[in-house]
Amino acid sequence: MNNKIAIIGAGSWATALAVSLARHRSDIYIWARRQEHVLEINREHKNSKYLPGIELPSRVFASNSLEDTLSGAKMTVMGVPSHSFRKVLKEIKPLLNSDTLIVNTAKGLEEDTLLRLSEVFKEEMGEKELYRYIVLSGPSHAEEVARDIPTAVVAASMSIESAQKVQDLFMDRCMRIYTNPDTIGVELGGALKNIIALGTGIADGLEFGDNTTAALITRGLAEITRLGINLGANPLTFNGLAGVGDLMVTCTSQHSRNRRAGREIGQGASLEQALETVNMVVEGVRTTRAAVKLAHKLDVEMPITEQMHKVLFENLSPRTAVINLMSRGGRHELEEAALSSVKFWTSEI
Repeated sequence: MNNKIAIIGAGSWATALAVSLARHRSDIYIWARRQEHVLEINREHKNSKYLPGIELPSRVFASNSLEDTLSGAKMTVMGVPSHSFRKVLKEIKPLLNSDTLIVNTAKGLEEDTLLRLSEVFKEEMGEKELYRYIVLSGPSHAEEVARDIPTAVVAASMSIESAQKVQDLFMDRCMRIYTNPDTIGVELGGALKNIIALGTGIADGLEFGDNTTAALITRGLAEITRLGINLGANPLTFNGLAGVGDLMVTCTSQHSRNRRAGREIGQGASLEQALETVNMVVEGVRTTRAAVKLAHKLDVEMPITEQMHKVLFENLSPRTAVINLMSRGGRHELEEAALSSVKFWTSEI
């Protein structure tokens, strides 16, 4: 395989992956839309807006030309937000080699269509090209990956060969990659955990305690799994890195944009004020809109997501949302989990 790797996007995660890859691979080429980012990366070897305090290896190069960035690349990493995925994919499609693998790192759903990003890829590239699509997901803050802090994530694809190529390329002493054929589960785990992280941030802003956070994470995982099984995901995926692993780190870490935005809202800020404070993409906001529509369409119960939607878009006070969740009728935890699993396993017979 040609060693050239192209990274589309110059945000924090895209830049962190460039740093990680350049430390043990050959030259990495980043496409940045803004000329000031290109100049800073090439001249000063830093990306102060999105990854402050990190010196970029000299083998990381930036350009605002998609053609130059993609020329000769055998692997392209999509590091753009989920709401930009389709638009950018259309832009790069005519520039890709016929065998170029596409590694998607965005975590979200397309808001208008309610599609997962692999489904967007299928619409734009064609079903027979799906073997080229790999989603990279899991508990992985850019700030830590860029500092070589040990991290483990998942590469998922309908083609195990493609997933293994990503595994071989990205894995080193600080980055461990597992493969998984369950693209549906890995994509949903990465997207929906951001909604729950907004909720745990709100709880923190309200000065609730660890009990509340643990309840939100655990019951959040239950509703993520319910929706995932309904869409054909393997329930075991949600017990792994792209499920509970990513959920835990996003709900509890100081690096989490979604948790930080939620904390601002819990302390009384409006959604607009919270987003302005974070000053980076908060994927959970758009995903909340899409997930509620999808849950209604499929008749899947997602109470935390429903209350998050009311807080974000219907002016419900965060404290009332918590009361609404706590006042719901009784449930049997094990029976609920068993029914969800039975639905998946019987569909596989």
